[in-house]
Amino acid sequence: MKTSKSTGTKVDLSTIDLEKEREKITDFPGLIQFAHSVGSALIKPEDKGRIKGNAVAAMHDQTNRQFHQLYDQMQTLVNQANLLKERVNVSERIYQADIGFTPVINNIYHLYKRKKKGDVLSMVGPKEWGKKMPFEDYVAEVRLMSDHTWEVI
Repeated sequence: MKTSKSTGTKVDLSTIDLEKEREKITDFPGLIQFAHSVGSALIKPEDKGRIKGNAVAAMHDQTNRQFHQLYDQMQTLVNQANLLKERVNVSERIYQADIGFTPVINNIYHLYKRKKKGDVLSMVGPKEWGKKMPFEDYVAEVRLMSDHTWEVI
């Protein structure tokens, strides 16, 4: 029997299970999952549901941003495809029109609709005809591109 200094009571050493007491100490206190002494930092168990919820919310936010970015890129591609389609349609119309000269790349020309039938490509603009334009309608101002398609200006 030994007397405890703090309480003044006697402690029976034969009743203490030393093996069980060894489980309460460690040689590497930094590797255990709980505080190893009274002065240790407080360790709280994590709320795994909240952590997963925050992670899922962040994942949805990021993927939504990427979907919007992809949508904007697709919209740009659709717009470019529509412009290219319009250039092809105008180019086909111009190549079916009467052209009395050899067009030069990057020069500006004017497409008119004739009163009777068909179209004509001219170097003369609609304001340069004077009082009366000899065609039924002015269709477009166009520029010959280097790929031999026509851009509507």
